[in-house]
Amino acid sequence: MSSVPEVGSKAPAFDLPAFPKGRYKLSGLKGKYVVLYFYPRDNTPGCTTEACDFRDRHEAITAANTVVLGVSTDSVESHQKFIEKFELPFPLLADEDHALAEKYGVWVEKNMYGKKSMGMQRATFLIDPAGKIAAVWPKVKVDGHAEAVVAKIQELQAAG
Repeated sequence: MSSVPEVGSKAPAFDLPAFPKGRYKLSGLKGKYVVLYFYPRDNTPGCTTEACDFRDRHEAITAANTVVLGVSTDSVESHQKFIEKFELPFPLLADEDHALAEKYGVWVEKNMYGKKSMGMQRATFLIDPAGKIAAVWPKVKVDGHAEAVVAKIQELQAAG
């Protein structure tokens, strides 16, 4: 079980299938900030709210030389339906074997109504243009989260 990467450390690499555009690699995004957000499931209430909040702030995010990538263990087909239903303007990556979630320390034991199981912890990582972790939100509460991410991007760029 990996721990959550710390601010300043090298971001764990990835190369995953996605919708749209086939595959995404971290190495292909050098020179940009990357918002890598992990969420439990497509088409569930909290995940839909979070995705729509990032959608509604997408213009401000892309204006700041930043790419948004959502990650869950859902399939590319599930991502396609989710993107189309909510008009999401950013790709969703399919981490079906949860290998990436494990690298980022967000594949965790959950306890739901006394039943333990492994699952995705809602978390967000901001990766800087050099591929290092610039900020971490390890246990995301959906309300106000996308705004906090945008504020952090703007703060880093102003300091930059």
